Amino acid sequence: GSVEQELTMLQVNCGALMVLSHELGQRMVARGGGGLILMSSIVGFQGMPNAAHYAATKAYVQTLAEALHVELASAGVDVLASAPGPTHSGFADRAGMKMGSALIPEQVAQPTLNALGRRGTILPGFLSKLLTYSLATLPRWARIRIMGQVMHGMTKHKASA
Repeated sequence: GSVEQELTMLQVNCGALMVLSHELGQRMVARGGGGLILMSSIVGFQGMPNAAHYAATKAYVQTLAEALHVELASAGVDVLASAPGPTHSGFADRAGMKMGSALIPEQVAQPTLNALGRRGTILPGFLSKLLTYSLATLPRWARIRIMGQVMHGMTKHKASA
């Protein structure tokens, strides 16, 4: 995308998320409890070729959620990073992509809600767990290449009509 589109993504995925997490987190601390769910992604655990900036924004989300999970726990505020793989959200259609093996929103939402207050990160769906755990022992450079190939295979651009 254009630099303007990439800056907009940065403002939405990171800037708006930071502002909302700060404001809502402080309100929850003041009232003595609550829960925040931040939508990360399996691509946030390493760089992703052909989606470098998107993956970087999701790394921000994952890192912020991990720290807030510890920071706000003593105030009774649960923070959870939900890191699914490809999910049918309407994004692919807008981006002109077709996704294989994608989760439906309910397959992300219910396990995420079930995990709130129990852990700091959830990987909804079998594929998310498989990819993340199987790549975990590899060096970061290898994870980047493998994740790029896997996601490229799962997210094909639709042929121009």
